[in-house]
Amino acid sequence: MKEQINPFAIAQRQLDRAAETLGLDEATHELLRWPMREYAFMMPVRMDDGSTKVFRGYRVQYNTARGPAKGGLRWHPDETLDTVRALAAWMTWKTSVVDIPLGGGKGGIVCNPKELSEAEKERLARAYMRAIAGIVAVTKDVPAPDVYTTPQIMAWMMDEYETIVGHHHPGVITGKPVPLGGSLGRHDATARGGIYVTREAAKAFGIALEGGSMAIQGFGNAGQYAALLGAEILGLKLVAASDSKGGVYNPQGIDPSALIHFKKETGSVVGFPEADSLSNAELLELNVTVLFPSALENVITEDNAPRLRARMICELANGPTTPEADAILYEKGIVVLPDFLANAGGVTVSYFEQVQNTYNFYWEIRDVHARLNDKMCRAFHDVHAMAERHKVNLREAAYLVSVARVAEACKLRGWV
Repeated sequence: MKEQINPFAIAQRQLDRAAETLGLDEATHELLRWPMREYAFMMPVRMDDGSTKVFRGYRVQYNTARGPAKGGLRWHPDETLDTVRALAAWMTWKTSVVDIPLGGGKGGIVCNPKELSEAEKERLARAYMRAIAGIVAVTKDVPAPDVYTTPQIMAWMMDEYETIVGHHHPGVITGKPVPLGGSLGRHDATARGGIYVTREAAKAFGIALEGGSMAIQGFGNAGQYAALLGAEILGLKLVAASDSKGGVYNPQGIDPSALIHFKKETGSVVGFPEADSLSNAELLELNVTVLFPSALENVITEDNAPRLRARMICELANGPTTPEADAILYEKGIVVLPDFLANAGGVTVSYFEQVQNTYNFYWEIRDVHARLNDKMCRAFHDVHAMAERHKVNLREAAYLVSVARVAEACKLRGWV
C-alpha cells in the first residue's frame, strides 16, 4: 500500500524552500514551521435516539503576528490534527499574500455529517463552540465555514457564543447567513476570487480563455460557482465535472446550471443524461484550457502529473498538488495558480464581513465584488512579479511574498 501523504509535512517543506530563498534566520524559520497554539478536545453530544456520542475536535492557531487567527471549520470523517495544522499554515500564508490584517487558523471535527440529522448537527455545532469559546473572539480567532459546514452551522455557533458572553458579537464567526450579519457575495467568493486570478494570469502568460474549456474536479460549492462564473466572466466552456461518486464528460459542453440542478436533485453529477461517465482520475488528465481542482488535498501527485494536459490549473481546493507534482508541472509549462492565492477570495470576503460587522454598516454587492477584484488582482501581480524576479513557479513566489510579510511582522514585534 502506498504511504499516506502527510499534508503538514508538505506545508513545512514548502515553507523551508521559501525560508532558504529569503535567507531567514534560524529562529524565524523555526517559529514559522510550527503552530503557535493548538487545541484538541472531546465533545459529548446527545443523539436523536437518546444515546450519547463523543466527537473529537481540533483548533489550531498557526500564527497571529499580522492579526487575529482566521480559518474555517471542517467536518470530515478522516480529519486529522496534521491536516488541520497544514490548513492553518496555508491560511497564514493566504491572509498574508492578499495582504489582509489577519493570521492563520483552522478547525476540524472528526465526524460524518452525512450521517447526522439537522438536530444532531446543531447540537454538535453548539458543543464545538462551547469547547472553543474561551479561545475565539474578533481579537483572537475567527472561525468560518469549510468542508461540510454551512452558513446555518455558523449561525448556531454564533448564537451559542452570544449566549455564553451575554451580548451580540456577530464578528466572532464569518460565513453567516446574510440576515445575521453575513456579507453579500460570500457564497461565491472563493470561486470568484479564483476566476479573477485566472483572468489576470491568462493575460500575463498569453493564454486565450474565451471559447476555451474547463474541467472541475469537486463539484461542491466552489466548483459549482467556478463553472457558472468561468462561463460568465471568462467565456470558458464546461466539459467535465466530478464529485466523490464519479464524473461526467461532454466535449461539446455541459450547461453548468443544468448540472447544478441535477446534482441537487440526485446528490451527484453521476448519471447526468447529457454527458458520458468518467472517473476523477480521468478528469484530471483531460486536455482543457483550465483545470479547477476543487475537492480535497493531494489529488495531483508525481504519479499522474506527467499525464496532465491542462494549460492552466487553478487550485480552488487546499493542497491539491504535492511538491513532486509541482516540479513536474513547472517543467511541462503548465501554469499552476497555487491554492493560497487562487482560493483566497473566501477569506478576503470573510474579512470584509468582519469589517462590516464591526462598523454595523453593510455594503452593496457591487462594492464587495469591486473590493474583491482589487485585492485578488493586486495579490496576483505581487506574486507574478516575485516569480519573474526569482525565476520560480507561482507557488514558490506566493510563499516568498507571504512568508516575508509574516516574518517581518514577527521581527517588528520582537518575537525573533
